[in-house]
Amino acid sequence: RRVPRSQDSLTPFLQTPHSSFKMAAMTSTFLGSAVAFKATAKVSAKKAAVSPVASIDGLKKAAVTAAATILMASPAFAATIKLGGDSGELGFYPPSISVAKGEKVEFVNNKAFPHNVVFDEDNVPAGVDADKISHEDYLNGPGEKVSNTFDVAGTYGYYCEPHQGAGMAGVIIVS
Repeated sequence: RRVPRSQDSLTPFLQTPHSSFKMAAMTSTFLGSAVAFKATAKVSAKKAAVSPVASIDGLKKAAVTAAATILMASPAFAATIKLGGDSGELGFYPPSISVAKGEKVEFVNNKAFPHNVVFDEDNVPAGVDADKISHEDYLNGPGEKVSNTFDVAGTYGYYCEPHQGAGMAGVIIVS
């Protein structure tokens, strides 16, 4: 049976005072499709008032709401630091970054692993526990990630434990 494509072809159904029809929702899974929900719905033919012209204030509110929704749904990373260069160099890329207090920095395993991110206890702001913000477990595969949010202003020095002797170190400046 052909499904109506335009609103005009639905008019006979909507003009009936109380039309009943059965509806179901299909779900798709790894193992196939299944009917997830069956129900009988009643449609009442009441006309709704529709305004064809949107106000500028309404459009502004919708735009702000959409932008806020997108920002809340996305993780807010101030910076991403690659562990290992694209050509296999041992290093953090970029080796030095600046972020604002409260911003999150993501460390992504790239090349020449294993890597980790260890903050130097002698090179973090006073009162910051370097052990608590360090990620001493090795990242062994490409794309593995860890992150930190920096709430205290100052300079944070860090290094990769297995490659510290090769100079794999970085700096994060939090203002």
